[in-house]
Amino acid sequence: MQRAVSAWIILCLGAGAASAADMNWVEKSNEHAQVVLSAFAKLAPEGAASMGVDGLDENITDLSPGLHERSRRIIKKVIAELERRLADEQDPKVRQDLGILLKAAKDSMRSQELDHENMLPYINVNQSIFGGIRALIDPQISRDRYASAVVRIEKYAGLAEGYEPFTELAKKLSQERFDVAGLVGPYRGEVEQDLERAETFVTGIEELLAGTELQGWQASYETLAGQMRDYNEWVRAEILPRARDDFRLPAVMYEDALKNWGVDESPEALIEQATKGYMDIRGEMEALAPLVAEKMGYETRDFRDVIALLKKDGAIDGDKLLDHYHAVLRDIEQIIVRENLVSLPDRDAGIRIATAAETAQSPAPHLQPPRLIGNTGEYPFFVIPLLKQNDDGSWQQTDDTYEAGAWTLTAHEARPGHEMQFSSIVESGVSITRAVFAFNSANVEGWGLYAEAIVRPYLPIEGQLISLQYRLMRAARMFLDPMLNLGLITPEEAKRLIVDDIAIGESWAQNEVERYTYRMPGQATAYYYGYSHMQALRAQAELKLQDAFDQRAFHDFILDQGMLPPDILKNAVMDEFVPAQLN
Repeated sequence: MQRAVSAWIILCLGAGAASAADMNWVEKSNEHAQVVLSAFAKLAPEGAASMGVDGLDENITDLSPGLHERSRRIIKKVIAELERRLADEQDPKVRQDLGILLKAAKDSMRSQELDHENMLPYINVNQSIFGGIRALIDPQISRDRYASAVVRIEKYAGLAEGYEPFTELAKKLSQERFDVAGLVGPYRGEVEQDLERAETFVTGIEELLAGTELQGWQASYETLAGQMRDYNEWVRAEILPRARDDFRLPAVMYEDALKNWGVDESPEALIEQATKGYMDIRGEMEALAPLVAEKMGYETRDFRDVIALLKKDGAIDGDKLLDHYHAVLRDIEQIIVRENLVSLPDRDAGIRIATAAETAQSPAPHLQPPRLIGNTGEYPFFVIPLLKQNDDGSWQQTDDTYEAGAWTLTAHEARPGHEMQFSSIVESGVSITRAVFAFNSANVEGWGLYAEAIVRPYLPIEGQLISLQYRLMRAARMFLDPMLNLGLITPEEAKRLIVDDIAIGESWAQNEVERYTYRMPGQATAYYYGYSHMQALRAQAELKLQDAFDQRAFHDFILDQGMLPPDILKNAVMDEFVPAQLN
């Protein structure tokens, strides 16, 4: 889908109820945020509905001709209205939130214009429709909302009055730009992979519906499934010949992608910073590996060989995976309490195994956030990809399915990482703007990697080694992604480094290269970039507070701020947290 729409969709988060002391300014800020939410609801109703905006469960994205101009007019009106409100607003916190909203709107406008000027529109229809249905059929969603999924199917299929098949509109969106000179088509490898995975999404919709008590959806689904399969053949005939063989984006598009992910550095600066960090982390691993080898009885001292043996000896079967991660989470929670790292919620964290279609959509472990606007008790879930079983009954193994690796992954996705980030919004409450429109990968993933770091000293020594390996991978991301997009390294060379030097498995390494080259160019740089800012901020707070520094109070404060980007978060720490601790 066009990046103008995607830029809004990536903001699909929300806010809980604010405390009484902050209610006045939060309420004022939330009123301003409605301007942007209303525009989001028009451009991407599926995303707005999953975020918690009421009245949109049956709506679908409008791909009818004129999408670019329609989106442009909507966003221009938003910018003008926000600027008018900013001129009249006096409250400093509300003014700050209005500034965040304006930046989000202007960034979206810039991305939309760049996309229109440079890129041939192409939609992965199968994934888009699956996502629209999956957002309504979820264990945490009220069952009375499930019926809206059938209405969406009828609208996607063009069976509802006034609707044309979504697949036909997607074709027209591309076709109306076929004759525009100079546009860059999608990367061939991306399109080929989309086609390869298409049927998983088509059948995944049927599996979702069959798992409910809904009736009368079968005929509409069969119509839609036929249209989706027809669209795939059209993509093969019309989009593949127009696809580009070079995965690299135009330079202006890559730089814009970095900004949208929250990374405010040039590609060259990222490479310089990350390669230094990479060597420092690798040195730590080289020092730690012999100690792990001694504990485990391994003869090798090389960290790569030690990691390979840890994977082999600690493999977890797929039917035992969920129980193991729950056990690891309990152990980490004991560490958090014992070491006074952060205040834990008074409830269990959710962990589940993904379906086959969800695994195709997101092949890496991830957090599934709940709707947070109008939240009635839904919480995030740490989602583990489905593990495949071989014909002989054995289980295929990945980098996520061995004992030493489970520690760091749980710390990152569950506690004290992303699960606590999103839960904090539900439980303590911030303005919609600070929860939603300040969101980017740098502040979200920066906390996830930082969460790994604060737990690492207390893990078993083999878990500490894998924690460093994960950090090494994040540093590598921050130089491999820009190097690939600047043409300084080939995908084969990047993958070889990930497999041979970082000791990452083949499947994960392949996903990494796809991520840098065409799935999400620029996004992977945000982890180490955001982590570096978090580490610097903590060091600066400790220098200011010295003996008065309390890490649990610091971490609680960070989580209570919502999804603030690094520069605004630093101001909050220095202007609010530090003075409060000194008084």
